[in-house]
Amino acid sequence: MIVKSHEADRYVASPPKGLTLALVYGPDAGLVQERAEKLLKSVVPDLTDAFNVSDLSETTLLADPARLSDEAAAISMMGGRRVVRVRGAGNDLADLLESFADDPKGDALVVIEAGDLAKTSALRKIFDGHKTAAAVQCYPDSVRDLGDVVRDALRAEGISIAPDALEDAVSRLGSDRGVTRREIEKLLLYMHGKKQVALEDVRAVMGDEAEARSESACDAAAGGDLAKLDRELERLWVSDVAPAQVLRSAMGHFQRLVQAREGANRGEAIDNVMKRLRPPVHFSRSQAFKNQAQRWNSDKLGEALDMLLDAEALTRTTGVPAEAVTGRVLMNIAAMAKGRM
Repeated sequence: MIVKSHEADRYVASPPKGLTLALVYGPDAGLVQERAEKLLKSVVPDLTDAFNVSDLSETTLLADPARLSDEAAAISMMGGRRVVRVRGAGNDLADLLESFADDPKGDALVVIEAGDLAKTSALRKIFDGHKTAAAVQCYPDSVRDLGDVVRDALRAEGISIAPDALEDAVSRLGSDRGVTRREIEKLLLYMHGKKQVALEDVRAVMGDEAEARSESACDAAAGGDLAKLDRELERLWVSDVAPAQVLRSAMGHFQRLVQAREGANRGEAIDNVMKRLRPPVHFSRSQAFKNQAQRWNSDKLGEALDMLLDAEALTRTTGVPAEAVTGRVLMNIAAMAKGRM
């Protein structure tokens, strides 16, 4: 049985009583861990309980395949059901898990954690048509999902959040649920004694001044604004921001412009393509980013990326000052953009 990603939170919070084997998989490692632990805690609330929790790895089971059935059949010294957790599973465990799924031992709940699996993978195929074993998908959160995660976590602590603050918070969160949870925990600590999160609270906790300045410089370069770029570069160097960080930010920016441009070339609306970008473009920069995506073509974007890669290599392999190299390449890119507008 396959549990779709949008149904997964509800499923892991209240799984069927007879469930004995579950695979939790997907590209979002933080979400895989979170949902696996919710499943396990539905049986054993304390996952540090050594009497009722067995924590295994793929390496352990490949060396001793009988260990899975032994742990699943073991009787709890304290009474009740036990759980068996298997981390980092891959297709090498497919034969073992197929045998176990068809003839499970004991009444323990066995939860397998894996990364992204293709539909044709041997491990995933075990669960596709199985009646009693479940495969729980964990794909990156959408903007709507992220909003719900933030709201629910704050509501549980008796805290509300202003609409503009929520929009800003979601724009700063990426595609890993583990990172999202850590950012929310930071916000909760900051909000101790307060009842509503305001925009300035989000920016104080989640804001990255160096990142914001780098993004502003990227917008100036891609927008052909030479005067603004000159000011932003000066601010970056005065603030001791590393040139390597600025170059990485610029490469990420132009890679996302490539994605947006390619979507537009396929006939998609740039607004729709931008909604799928991860991490998302901050709403305060969305119009500038859209303008850039509309005005650059794919060939020129590729040329700009090549220039940035050459600049990065130059800073690593020569004694040329990194600030000078970074400033020059961004100025050259801005000149390209200005010529295209």
